[in-house]
Amino acid sequence: MMAASLLRRDKKATAAHLKADLNRTDNSSGVRQLQELLDAVLNPEKPAADSEALDWCKCLIAGGEGFEEFCNTVRSYDNATLCGLVWTANFVAYRCRTCGISPCMSLCAECFNNGDHTGHDFNMFRSQAGGACDCGDSNVMRETGFCRRHRLRTGENIPSIPRDLLLMSEMVLPRFILCIIQYLRDGYIEADTSTERDLQKVLQQLEPQISFLEELTKMGGAMRTVLTKILTNQQAFKELSMGQEENLYAKKNYDKYLSALKNSGLVSVEEKAQGANADITVGAEGGAGAMVLLGTTAPGSPDESNKEEDQDGGQSVGQRKRVKLSSSTKDPCIIESLKHKCFLEELLFWTIKYEFPQKMVTFLLNMLPDQDYKITFTKTFVQHYAFIMKTLMKSHESDTMSNRIVHISVQLFSNEELARHVTEECQLLDIMVTVLLYMMESCLIKSELQDEENSRHVVVNCSEALLKNNTYWPLVSDFINILSHQSVAKKFLEDHSLLMLWMSFVSFFQGMNLNKRELNEHVEFESQTYYAAFAAELEACAQPMWGLLTHCKVKETQEYTKTVVRYCLETLQIWFDAIGFIDEPAPNQVTFHLPLHRYYAMFLSKAVKCQGLDLDSLLPDQEMLMKIMVHPLQIQACLSEIHSNMWVRNGLQIKGQAMTYVQSHFCNSMIDPDIYLLQVCASRLDPDYFISSVFERFKVVDLLTMASQHQNAVLDSEQERPMLEGALTFLVILTSLRVHLGMTDDEILRAEMVSQLCMNDRTHSALLDLIPENPNPKSGIVPGSCSFEEMLSAVADFKAPVFEPGGSMQQGMYTPKAEVWEKEFDPIMVVLRTVYRRDVQSAMDRYSAFLKQSGMHTGNPWPPYKERTPLHPCYKGLIKLLHCKTLHIVIFTLLYKIWMDHQNMSEHVLCMVLYLIELGLDNQVQDNKQDEEPCIEEHCHDSWFPGTNLLSNLHHVINFVRVRVPETAPEVKREAPPSTSTEASSYGQNLREAQVFSLVAERRRKFQEIINRSNTEAAQVVRPKSSSTRWVPPGTPPQLVTEILEIRESMLSLLIKLHQKLSSKQNSLSASWLEDMDTSRHTHGDGITAIERILTKAATRSCQIKRSVQDICGKVCPPVPPKKNSPTDKKTMDKEERRQRARERQQKLLAEFASRQKSFMETAMDVESPDTEAAMDLGASEVMESEVLYDCVICGQSGPSTEDRPTGLVVLLQASSVLGHRCKNKEAKNLPTSDEEHIYAADTCGVAHDIRLTLMQRFFKDSSCLQSVSIGWDGGVYVQTCGHTLHIDCHKSYMESLRNDQVLQGFSVDKGEFTCPLCRQFANSVLPCRPGRGTEAGAWHTPTNKKTFVLVKEVEDLQERLGPFPTESNLSKEMELVIKDIKNTTQKKYMDYGKNPGSPDNDFLFMYSVARTNLELELVHRGGNLCSGGASAAAKRSCLNQLFHVLAMHMRLYSIDSAYNPWTKLTQVTQSREADGFDEERPEVPMLFRDVPSLLIIFVLTMPQPLRKEHFTCVVKMLYNLQFTQALAALSTKFSPEERQAWGTSGALKKNATNAETCFEALLSHVISELSKDKSVYKVNAEETSMLISSVWSPQSIEFSLQQFCLPFLRLSCLLQHHLYGDNLTGCLEEDEFSSLAVCLGLLPAAPQPANIVHSASCLKWAVGAFDLVTQWCAEVTGLSQMQAEQSLTLLVQEPQWAAPRLLQLPDNYNIIFQYYHRKACTACKKVPKDPALCLVCGAFVCLKGVCCKQQGICECVLHSQHCGAATGIFLLINASVIIIIRGYRFCLWGSVYLDAHGEEDRDLRRGKPLFLCEERYRVLEQQWVSHTFDHINKRWGPHYNGL
Repeated sequence: MMAASLLRRDKKATAAHLKADLNRTDNSSGVRQLQELLDAVLNPEKPAADSEALDWCKCLIAGGEGFEEFCNTVRSYDNATLCGLVWTANFVAYRCRTCGISPCMSLCAECFNNGDHTGHDFNMFRSQAGGACDCGDSNVMRETGFCRRHRLRTGENIPSIPRDLLLMSEMVLPRFILCIIQYLRDGYIEADTSTERDLQKVLQQLEPQISFLEELTKMGGAMRTVLTKILTNQQAFKELSMGQEENLYAKKNYDKYLSALKNSGLVSVEEKAQGANADITVGAEGGAGAMVLLGTTAPGSPDESNKEEDQDGGQSVGQRKRVKLSSSTKDPCIIESLKHKCFLEELLFWTIKYEFPQKMVTFLLNMLPDQDYKITFTKTFVQHYAFIMKTLMKSHESDTMSNRIVHISVQLFSNEELARHVTEECQLLDIMVTVLLYMMESCLIKSELQDEENSRHVVVNCSEALLKNNTYWPLVSDFINILSHQSVAKKFLEDHSLLMLWMSFVSFFQGMNLNKRELNEHVEFESQTYYAAFAAELEACAQPMWGLLTHCKVKETQEYTKTVVRYCLETLQIWFDAIGFIDEPAPNQVTFHLPLHRYYAMFLSKAVKCQGLDLDSLLPDQEMLMKIMVHPLQIQACLSEIHSNMWVRNGLQIKGQAMTYVQSHFCNSMIDPDIYLLQVCASRLDPDYFISSVFERFKVVDLLTMASQHQNAVLDSEQERPMLEGALTFLVILTSLRVHLGMTDDEILRAEMVSQLCMNDRTHSALLDLIPENPNPKSGIVPGSCSFEEMLSAVADFKAPVFEPGGSMQQGMYTPKAEVWEKEFDPIMVVLRTVYRRDVQSAMDRYSAFLKQSGMHTGNPWPPYKERTPLHPCYKGLIKLLHCKTLHIVIFTLLYKIWMDHQNMSEHVLCMVLYLIELGLDNQVQDNKQDEEPCIEEHCHDSWFPGTNLLSNLHHVINFVRVRVPETAPEVKREAPPSTSTEASSYGQNLREAQVFSLVAERRRKFQEIINRSNTEAAQVVRPKSSSTRWVPPGTPPQLVTEILEIRESMLSLLIKLHQKLSSKQNSLSASWLEDMDTSRHTHGDGITAIERILTKAATRSCQIKRSVQDICGKVCPPVPPKKNSPTDKKTMDKEERRQRARERQQKLLAEFASRQKSFMETAMDVESPDTEAAMDLGASEVMESEVLYDCVICGQSGPSTEDRPTGLVVLLQASSVLGHRCKNKEAKNLPTSDEEHIYAADTCGVAHDIRLTLMQRFFKDSSCLQSVSIGWDGGVYVQTCGHTLHIDCHKSYMESLRNDQVLQGFSVDKGEFTCPLCRQFANSVLPCRPGRGTEAGAWHTPTNKKTFVLVKEVEDLQERLGPFPTESNLSKEMELVIKDIKNTTQKKYMDYGKNPGSPDNDFLFMYSVARTNLELELVHRGGNLCSGGASAAAKRSCLNQLFHVLAMHMRLYSIDSAYNPWTKLTQVTQSREADGFDEERPEVPMLFRDVPSLLIIFVLTMPQPLRKEHFTCVVKMLYNLQFTQALAALSTKFSPEERQAWGTSGALKKNATNAETCFEALLSHVISELSKDKSVYKVNAEETSMLISSVWSPQSIEFSLQQFCLPFLRLSCLLQHHLYGDNLTGCLEEDEFSSLAVCLGLLPAAPQPANIVHSASCLKWAVGAFDLVTQWCAEVTGLSQMQAEQSLTLLVQEPQWAAPRLLQLPDNYNIIFQYYHRKACTACKKVPKDPALCLVCGAFVCLKGVCCKQQGICECVLHSQHCGAATGIFLLINASVIIIIRGYRFCLWGSVYLDAHGEEDRDLRRGKPLFLCEERYRVLEQQWVSHTFDHINKRWGPHYNGL
């Protein structure tokens, strides 16, 4: 066994050896050896998971060199010119409509970014099904859009490949592919036995092998060519596929394959045998007898029908008849089993069998850049098409499978060349249509429309999975895709048998999802099948229709249109016959799905609009038109019924259907074609017939009577009004809508846009979505094309997004221009396009608001009348509707009824009636011949009016009318007719003249006439009318009597009387008013204006009318006095009055509330800053008594806060790390967007303070360290208030009531959270107010004349004296509770900095740091300085005064050991203590290292309260000395040695001057000489400073530095003084800040000095000799033995100045962030997160919701928010472009700071348009972060359960 010996040898050596053998001319031995080796290695009986075989293949292919090097070598010969990168679902890709030829074109990010698409219409999208990059493919996109790499046509300059490089691949790979195929054959088990899991297992084992194939495809063109040869080589397949004779395994394996093939046809083998004799073809008119119904009257097969019943495995429903495809389709190969000729075919076969495993799909697609492969693969795909769909229908995972199928097909069919090629060679169209039919046949049921028993029509069953889950969409989307290619579409339109098949497919959807009106019970189960029905009609019928229509745009394509129209009519005729339709629709049924009608309508419209065909040549006879009109009209009537609540028992879903029917994505495929079809019918049928049909369909015939009472057989009385309004509105829409009757595309777009904008202001994207686009992207008015933008700017103004601070963030909106409201607002279009009825109201409200604002009309306006574009000549017949007697009688009757105040009339009815009259006046019928014709006697109501012209009928007076009324009606004359002859004769006269009007009879007669006429013409037998459909008047109750009414009115006189009625003045129109009329003000107004406008128009058109009007106005006869106020008027009156009253009440309440709030704010402000001036005038004694009064917002009482009933401030405590994130630099840090950029946290305030404290703790005594710094930079507690107060006991009961209130609040009562009862601001604690006065006043303020040393002594004594211990009272208990709250607010780690946690020292540090945090934050809120003075916005929220007292109360518990009291070191020169027993203890922190503001706060908090102001000032002065000395020391370290020398000597000379102690030069020189005693202090940075400092220090620059160094201390002291004593903060210029603060603190006399000569040294007040004290302080530093010089230097040079806190600076274009971060791996788990997020405070990259980075059940974002922001986190979600805020246990969606060009957010990047940073929004976000107002401003909070 040679193979065995080879197997044992080293793989690489063997490979090299074999390659050499094969390269010889006689290579037979090499071939033999290789084959044997492969037999052994690639043995399919071994488990697939064994990796040995794969390793062998890699080595053999590489032929002895390393596989990696081999890959690189092959890659260097890559000659591909296409990108072809394949991606799977969820990948981010781009689509550029400007560059794309096919709508499916897509680019990978790399090719997109390397191409130039500036200014193009592109968007980024997340791939749903996967796709491939089209860069380089000029069939799919324009070459200008290619990226740099694929533009070069790289193929030309690549060297040709050496033959031996791929020699081994050609030998090894066929065997390797066969091996994979054998594994697939082996692993497949037929569906009945296998479970899904088994297939998955086989695939998992094959993962490495398939991945290897994928790797090979990525080696570029050279390797793909080899693979293509192997996959398409038929010879090799023949030899290898069956296996050698002797190999038993291979034979078995091959048999498995054959049995799997057996069922791959559309009709399985058993089915075929069974159905052989059951194939009956019904010869349909088209001659393509494709559809057959089993179980109907098929001769010779009485029993076959049952055999098929259970084929599908589903139980057969009663009337569910399976329909079967007969084998007379043209192409047997669709139905037969498959045969394979090469590896590629079998690979695809198994890919389908295994339901498209992702890896296989990717491999097959990766090969596509190879042209030969592409063609072969496409043919193979088409050959397997039927089988694919069959598998899809059976699949359990149809969703995933659908996506994978489309992933492949979209790559193949988007290319017009290829699509045309396979259409011609492989009958792609036949296959698709046949497969679609086959698919839908699996779920057909008998239609119940019309004649339920005998119906022969079948429809799809919408509740079947196939429709519910949209399983058909891959097929339909492929079909739409190939129809978008002109050459393919033409082929389809030329193939008549295919068209006939397609029509029969469409007819499956005709009448699906039938609704039957529930009359008694409410329906038990509301089915949601209507979604499926609408989706199916849109996707399977309408979209292919739009696809075909795009190719029927020019004269040359007339024939196509004629053919389609012919087949539509034929199929409609077949359908009418099948459902047994004669002339009446079945009552109480409606289907919204009439795709055949809509195909017919749309092709008619196209033919007239684009192809110049004559409409009449495409129309059927009158009888057919009458039939065609019935169902669309039925839908319009049902819409009205649904809105009139007549279908309410059918549940909400019927409303859903009515809405979907008109919704923007559906309307142009549903309601628009329906209305157009009705317009066509109306223009060709007899107008009287049409009008009476409409009123009959809308069931309001009985209402149209002159009598005041009537009986309606079909409607309840409350439904009559809405139904009548519906009928009239429909007529108005029908006669005025011009969408298909002559408007150009631009006019249509404009009208659509205006109607949407009038309903509401819209964002750009909403508008794009709401404008119905022709679903075909090539049709001119596609959203995104320039005409959309141009049109938008023509009709609308852009309102940029506004920011109400604290309100929600607005989007950029478009709002109609004023001239649009004035000239273009079209209520009819609005009614047609509204999904919700409230939108019509909204449009009218906005219209009336506009009129009020522009002063055109103040009352409630009526919908304006709009002039229409002229009708296309073809449709002139439509005008006849407005000029027919039936309509005029209806108008006359309604005018009369409204005037007489009959019930169920409304303003809307009058409005529509007037609209119809006006339309009639504006659209005159051209030929007025009819008017002269003599009236034909037999017409039953011709005597009403002489002719049909509206103008002549307007002034025709009608005297008597005969009506049928119930006996109870007031019209019935009770007394017997008079006997006197004269009267009797006149009565008889009346009888003869009286008019009768019956719509129904009229309609019947017309119908009969038409049918007889058309039948005699066609010489056909009249169809016998079955008695059931004959019209029987609905059960007429006997008590109707006929009465005669005396009317004596004309339409004109009624109009004038209505004018009087509306304006409620008699003779409102004088005889001469027509002359004085100015027509300009007629366009906008109410009913009065409308009537005047109509009368004016009529008068200008006809002199006779003008005369009549003058006559009528001249007779000043008062009208029959109607009731003063009709009920409807009364209603509106009451409504108005009620509204007015409500408004007044509201105003009063609001005013009251505002005043209450104002007084609250004032008292709240008083707590903090009463007017000291006022206090001064009173004289001290009275002031002492005046206690502060607080209002409790719960019980409303006002009173002082006492020990036993304390009052508290409503406060919100929150941990904050805002201060810790401050940097030195004023500029914000940039967010890194490449691997080179980083953010370093070392320069932040928090880190600096941490380092400082840690360093101190290494060398100094712990208790002393803990008093030398402040903590709380990274987790300090910030306290803010809304300023409202309440009794603490009231608060407790309030909390109880909240706890019992089960309503879900956005906060947790158990955690002590609540909202302020008055202003609803979020809070979580109550801060007790101490009893007594407000801020210290009077004697505490009096300026002091005591000497400094006296004060110093007094302060010392005060510190010694322990304050009285607080007595146990409610107040002290509350104070302790608040302290506990404060401690619980932040995390443990932010409180324990000491060596022994929980020690008093530690507690002490935490307490005074709380005060420091709040002071510092208030400074930040004031802009970092006190220049603005006064109480800032921050001060309103500040409660420092109360907070100080609570903290002071608590800190009294700790006394400072007098031995260590810093005060003594500040004010006395002490004897250096001898080392007696202190050695083992560490030293205290030197004074020069201590943090001065911390000392100030410690002193103030530990001295007895209230503190006299003179003592406070004394403390400040002493501390200023220390601060100044620190400034000198820090400054001296920055000098170069020479400068230090110079300043040292020059200052030494001034030491003896009198003012030496307040002269900085003297002090500076002293500090330098003292610190120089320890050589190391200045040595450290000698080299550095000389490098750094080139500038020389002048006295001015030194002065400036010293002031800057001391300013932070002065600011804090000043703020503290302001809060404790209520001193006013005076504003000043920035450069004067130092002097102004010094004066304020009493460091400088208030004498107005010129600012420029303020010296910081002149503020010094020494208690003892300055030089001695400084010497002592410096000695503490120089005497540190164990400290290194660098460390002591670090501590010496403090940095008190920090810039304001900033969020990171974001790039302007969102794409920069997205591209870098959405593929970036997480630093913790090294995976690319599914939901990546960025912290905007520190730039950390975290996994949102990622389980990978969870710790102790807390996800990473929440963890990070605790570390970085003390439980406040601000995160940008990369994949959604929105920001979320985490606050503690809650989170909220804040919104987005990135907006597109139209000022809109794009949440989840759904639209994928370019986004840009909105600076204002980002500032708002930063502002909320710094001011800690997230909780107040954002309202929608929810718990995150640590899951973010």
